[in-house]
Amino acid sequence: MLKRRIFLVFIVLVISITAQSQLRDTIRIPGIPGYHTLKYDPHIHTVFSDGAVWPTIRVHEAWREGLDGISITDHIEYRPYSNDVVSDHNRAYEVAKPLAEQLGIILIHGTEISRAMPPGHFNAIFLKDANTTDVPDWRDAIGAAKEQDAFIFWNHPGWARQQPDTTLWFEEHTWLLENGMIHGIEVVNGRSYYPEAHQWCLDMGLTMVGTSDIHNPIGMDYDLQGGERRPMTLVFARERTAEGIRKALFAGRTAVYFDDKIVGREEYLDALFRESLQVRSVTRGQGSYGIRLYNPTDIPLEISKARGNDPSFEFFRTTTVPAGGYSNISVYISNARDYDQIELRLNIDNFLVEPGKGLPVTMRFVPDAN
Repeated sequence: MLKRRIFLVFIVLVISITAQSQLRDTIRIPGIPGYHTLKYDPHIHTVFSDGAVWPTIRVHEAWREGLDGISITDHIEYRPYSNDVVSDHNRAYEVAKPLAEQLGIILIHGTEISRAMPPGHFNAIFLKDANTTDVPDWRDAIGAAKEQDAFIFWNHPGWARQQPDTTLWFEEHTWLLENGMIHGIEVVNGRSYYPEAHQWCLDMGLTMVGTSDIHNPIGMDYDLQGGERRPMTLVFARERTAEGIRKALFAGRTAVYFDDKIVGREEYLDALFRESLQVRSVTRGQGSYGIRLYNPTDIPLEISKARGNDPSFEFFRTTTVPAGGYSNISVYISNARDYDQIELRLNIDNFLVEPGKGLPVTMRFVPDAN
């Protein structure tokens, strides 16, 4: 009887673990006016280069984490398992495609052209045939991707193995830019943020990209059970399709999500912030304004006081509206009854519009009608 009970408990535990593994997460990041916000990881690897998993596992991982799309971008030049898998640079995409269609994951065909610095490693996505990029000269390889109207971006520009002391832009990158062979740069790769790349994107009109560059099973590198998430590109697309992602990438309509931070151009971060913070109530007393804020997203909002506020207003230096939670703030004003509304100048410190610079916002608060 005891053995039977232990066996039944074991079966229940296995069923529970299996059921939990099939639950899909939801990443609460709102759309912005006119666009959906799609969660996309355009740089991942499988056993068809130096990754540790079969292509369908990458699709399952993306589905469970709540992503909208991925690109499998196995290396052209580095294939340590070439004796075990076919030498066809399109095969990983072909293996993953049926499951991606079944699960509703947008799978975009890509590859990684991996060369010494300069120019370094580049991903090409929206390819028709990755095998055409398997040529000796890097100019010809990236040129073959351009001929397929691929979106091409520079990977991990500050990778220590290739740029151990500084993160530099070389003449080769200028040549690529002038010849329409570079459209974006990874501002974030894995756990690394490259402020130089952030600034280059702003200065040169290049698209900001964030990726996991995952090689291991995703759960080995990120504590998913503890709430950690992989870095990714937020794509502001008019439609939830591969074509919607393609148009947005070429138009530069992206931001980068990593480690509870958002990196991007001010216009998109401002729009995202406006959709991410809700003013639930504003009360006015004799000597203060009381404001209740709600954050419906999965990104905490780290707020600090900016310069230029009315010097008679006394309020926080910094505060955080937690993900999925509320924050109550007080603005002390000796003659609060004389103000029909108040205006606060703030910085959203974890919405980076430039390296080291948070999103500047001005918020107006009007007391609720009694």
